[in-house]
Amino acid sequence: MEQIINVERMEHAVTLFGSFDSNIKLIEKEYSVGVIGRGSELKVTGEPENVSCAVRAIQSLLSLINRGENLSEQNVRYCISLVNEGSEQKIEQLAGDCICVSAKGKPLKPKTLGQKQYCSAIKNNTITIGVGPAGTGKTYLAVAMAVTAFRAREVNRIILTRPAVEAGEKLGFLPGDLQSKVDPYLRPLYDALFDMLGAENYQRYVERGNIEVAPLAYMRGRTLDDSFIILDEAQNTTREQMKMFLTRLGFNSKMVITGDITQIDLPSGSRSGLKDCLKVLKNVNDIAQVMFTEKDVVRHKLVQDIIKAYEKIEEAKGNR
Repeated sequence: MEQIINVERMEHAVTLFGSFDSNIKLIEKEYSVGVIGRGSELKVTGEPENVSCAVRAIQSLLSLINRGENLSEQNVRYCISLVNEGSEQKIEQLAGDCICVSAKGKPLKPKTLGQKQYCSAIKNNTITIGVGPAGTGKTYLAVAMAVTAFRAREVNRIILTRPAVEAGEKLGFLPGDLQSKVDPYLRPLYDALFDMLGAENYQRYVERGNIEVAPLAYMRGRTLDDSFIILDEAQNTTREQMKMFLTRLGFNSKMVITGDITQIDLPSGSRSGLKDCLKVLKNVNDIAQVMFTEKDVVRHKLVQDIIKAYEKIEEAKGNR
């Protein structure tokens, strides 16, 4: 079977095919079809069902291109996953939502429906809890939303914190004073802020007290008004630490709590404060809970495959 797709503009066809036809090759491989471009026409050939899926994927990608979106391998793979679910019409919801502009002028946008839901939840709720695997953009998007609120003068401060819990190492063995010992734990937060603000602006805001990056232990006894507060790696908090953090909330403030409940580094026998608060706060008004899946991973495709492989092992253990 063969099917013809008409492309409105030649440059859209060029964008669709991608560098060295990489985008089209992904679709050809996924659906075992052939795609040939002739002028403003694309001819898709193969088994009828496969051709139908490939055409839907190509049309979804063209709708993104028509809205001015750039295509990447991640876009294409995500579009394929939506087609396979029969929900490719949702891809249009992703177009055009810029939440922040980086220091280098790059617009930052949600790349998956899960990320879009997360950004909307942060915007519309006082406390948002984002839970999911590595690479889903939980921390990065939270920092982007914080910078957006700060630039719009909705808050006076950005406070980023995470528990200094070691993934197998001991703090005491690291060289230097306390600050240099905890800095490695806070590095992902610094990196995200540098991306959004640039190193010079970041340093200036830190000196003025507008930005604070500190271990969770430093939060005790404070009330945080007019602040955007992000707790990262929350799966490594204890129940007591989580309660302490949540009760820091002051007037005109927002909180975002992020974590991955499959990567808990607490000593065995300690219950994760993140797992606990998901149950305790489930039906509390103005607190949103957003669950990411491996489909929301925006890192290398192998990261998705690794997460799936670990999930299968955990399921098998549970079944036994």
